[in-house]
Amino acid sequence: MTTNGIETVIGLEVHAELLTHAKIFCSCSAAFGGPPNTDVCPVCLGMPGVLPVLNRRVVEFAIRAGLATHCTIAPVSRFARKNYFYPDLPKGYQISMYEAPICTAGWLDVLVDGEPKRIGLTRIHMEEDTGKNIHDAHGDASLVDFNRSCVPLLEIVSEPDMRTVAEAGAYLRTLRSILQYLEICDGNMEEGSFRCDANVSVRPAGATTFGTKVEVKNMNSFRAVEKAIAYEIARQSDALQHGERLVQETRLWDADREETRSMRKKEYADDYRYFPEPDLLPLVIEQKWVDEVRASLPELPAARRERFVREHGLSAYDADVLTQRKDVADYFEAGVAAGAPAKEMANWVTTEILRLVRDEKLDRALVIQEWPITAAQLARLVTLVQQGTINRNTAKALLPKLRGTGRDPAELVQAEGLAQVSDRGALEQAVADVIAKHPAQVEQFRGGKEQVLGFLVGQVMKASRGKANPQLVQELLRAQLAKA
Repeated sequence: MTTNGIETVIGLEVHAELLTHAKIFCSCSAAFGGPPNTDVCPVCLGMPGVLPVLNRRVVEFAIRAGLATHCTIAPVSRFARKNYFYPDLPKGYQISMYEAPICTAGWLDVLVDGEPKRIGLTRIHMEEDTGKNIHDAHGDASLVDFNRSCVPLLEIVSEPDMRTVAEAGAYLRTLRSILQYLEICDGNMEEGSFRCDANVSVRPAGATTFGTKVEVKNMNSFRAVEKAIAYEIARQSDALQHGERLVQETRLWDADREETRSMRKKEYADDYRYFPEPDLLPLVIEQKWVDEVRASLPELPAARRERFVREHGLSAYDADVLTQRKDVADYFEAGVAAGAPAKEMANWVTTEILRLVRDEKLDRALVIQEWPITAAQLARLVTLVQQGTINRNTAKALLPKLRGTGRDPAELVQAEGLAQVSDRGALEQAVADVIAKHPAQVEQFRGGKEQVLGFLVGQVMKASRGKANPQLVQELLRAQLAKA
């Protein structure tokens, strides 16, 4: 983004917690939410003399992520020790990767306001998570929960290719969607299983060297990431315009004040004294294994989006909304397979169904664990609307009655006498009655106030208890109102 002669440069570092049953270097459970310090053992507590054993499933997940993001999978990679002191790191070092990561030189294509943008990936590497410090929970003491210690992570580092807040948001959403499709990370930012640090700098437009980089942490939602980056762009741009010196540092996002605050001077790689991990052999990956993983990859969001446009005739926008999440796309396709017209099914899913999911908080851990009604039921409901058996309002009113019942919507319509009234004779009388009861509104419409028609249609629908065919009602109203 170039504003007032200043260009923004953004790079993102994402830590994705992997959905393995066990931790990366021991057999303790990697599940989230257990009582503090219960899913631990001498290995993840960093006891002297213990040895790590690499979880093969973690390596497979790393290969899947690398292939899905067009990376080169290294035939030989190596773990390294990242040395620093912090209470949540009992060993005094974190097992990570440095000079020889498992995945390099990838890229992601994202859509920003409908336009494609390619963002490079520098690397993807495996590492262990640290424990979690808990402050202000016990008087003036800080506590440490080591359940998260040794939980497997992928660190995914982008190139500094982003120039706007919108590009950064699109990149993050695209990356999370891919990881969810691969079923290797649930992408839950609030629980910390998908964490993002943003590197932001500014420079004069046209400059070829980077400005002073600031790293921003402590962001637990897409909106927080976007707000934090926007704040840093404004802060750094103002400093550059006034000739103030920027320093390389780490800053924390304060969500309450909606500002960043200085945390510490930014460390450099040399500060961590990286060296090869002596307790783990170099990781050798045969091409046969890479090929097997590649063959097992699912259809990814971009390919599915293109197919929805091509096969189902959807708009690019609807296809994008439906394919951002695998569970939503699966639900849509199940409805189409059950006989619903694709465009109508898409409309109902993206409006009524996702609204109910959001309002009723059925979206737990970013997986819709309870749909308001099954895809087959929705397909039948959509078909009844298409056939003119019921109108859309009646169909919407049926959603809560169908929930959890497994009933055929057609059976419910018949049982409750909800079939749409399309008899012209009956509706003509109802229209005539409404016109007779509302002379003022009739004169307003005849005087050119077109929006009054909606009121009159509503009165006919009310008189028919919502069962009238609204299109036919509007047609009949126009015909009778046109008469002198």
